[in-house]
Amino acid sequence: MTAMENTHQPALLRPTRSIAFRLIAAVLTVELLSAVLVILLSLGYERHTHFHAFDVMLRGRADSVLGAVQDAEDAGDNVMLDRRDLRLPSDDLFAVWDQRGKLLGSSTNWQGVMPAYDPQAPAGFSHLALAGRRFRLLRERGSRIIDPGDPGGGILRRVVVVYGMPTEHVWHAIRGAVEFYAAGSLLLLLVTGPLIAWLLHRGLLPLRQLATLASHVSADSWEFHPPPSARATRELAPLTQALESVLARLERAFVQQRTFVSDAAHELKTAVAVAKSSLQLVALKPRTTAEYHSGLERSLADVARLEDLVAKMLTLARVEGAPAPDAPASCSLAQTLPQIAAELAGLAELRRVRIQLPNPATGSATVALTTEDASLLVSNLLLNALQHSPPGSAVALQLRTNNTSVELAIEDHGEGISPEALPHVFDRFYRGDPSRARSTGGAGLGLAICRAIVEKASGSIQISSEIGHGATVTVRLPRA
Repeated sequence: MTAMENTHQPALLRPTRSIAFRLIAAVLTVELLSAVLVILLSLGYERHTHFHAFDVMLRGRADSVLGAVQDAEDAGDNVMLDRRDLRLPSDDLFAVWDQRGKLLGSSTNWQGVMPAYDPQAPAGFSHLALAGRRFRLLRERGSRIIDPGDPGGGILRRVVVVYGMPTEHVWHAIRGAVEFYAAGSLLLLLVTGPLIAWLLHRGLLPLRQLATLASHVSADSWEFHPPPSARATRELAPLTQALESVLARLERAFVQQRTFVSDAAHELKTAVAVAKSSLQLVALKPRTTAEYHSGLERSLADVARLEDLVAKMLTLARVEGAPAPDAPASCSLAQTLPQIAAELAGLAELRRVRIQLPNPATGSATVALTTEDASLLVSNLLLNALQHSPPGSAVALQLRTNNTSVELAIEDHGEGISPEALPHVFDRFYRGDPSRARSTGGAGLGLAICRAIVEKASGSIQISSEIGHGATVTVRLPRA
């Protein structure tokens, strides 16, 4: 093979994708995404839980500061902040104002933290960044009653408390919890990853075994016994059955092809040998003009039989190998039968056999065949019936239709077919019945062509016969 020829050879592509790898990657990706989701959920949960507890503590400390606001015992009935019982962390911030905006007291680290007192500022939680640290502040309003024993019920004094706590330890606790969840998820991923890979490889073992056994099938070895594990696996059972069915059909096709080639070679060899012997007989010795003329006629007859054999072989190859037409085929058997009967009327008259056509009222009987295939089917069947009908008999053609199919029956009253030969009459080159020998002009391909035409149209063909009472060929075809 030249370099130019090599360039036209298709490159053998090595498989680069692995189902096992893709499944493992998919499972691990899902696990990784699940771990990330767990971490995010744990972050939200821990943040909510810790800050809820933090806010409860912050409110409690603010209430402690509010409780330290006491009567100043002065002439103006003012309030004051009593620090004696306050035990607060040094990192906390707080400040207390009275209703006139006077600062009653604050923590030592409060200076410069907040702006001037704003009576319109809303109560609630807020955040504050101070010297690189973050604080969570609570602003709440309270009140104290001065001299509640007075006749008027005492004097009401309102105060505002702002209390802040650093949030570093809260975020530290949250990070610790999230890190625990992240470490647990990573550990789980590291442990389950190899386990999943092993389980997937083990689960795909029946598929690998099936592929290995299928790779051993060749044109010389058709043995294929799928492993029981593949049959027992729900996902692989259809593939196993499909492989068995395909290989069985391929084996039958190969065997059929080899048989056809062998039989065709034998038939052609015989026909060529007969033609050669006729010519050799003429050339064996000097002949008269009449003898040469007779010898040439015999040779022409032998060549005609050879030509007919080759034509039938080509017809069978065309019928079996022709691709499906783009548009659905359609023709009427009710119109085809009279045409073929007219073409074979001369042979029928020569053999003194009557052809009985069906009632024209049968209908169109449109079937899913091309006109060429329908004519070939009917002509082969009718010719076969005429060749095996005794003089004075009749060949009856019957046509029946229903909503889904058309049935054609061709009945002769010849010698019939033996039960031993009946299962093989559609085989190529089969001439088991001595009456169906070359003396009738047959090559054993006519019925094989008929079967190929009918099966290509998804129909059925069968022969029923009884020795001495003729034979009936029944063809069922789907309506077009």
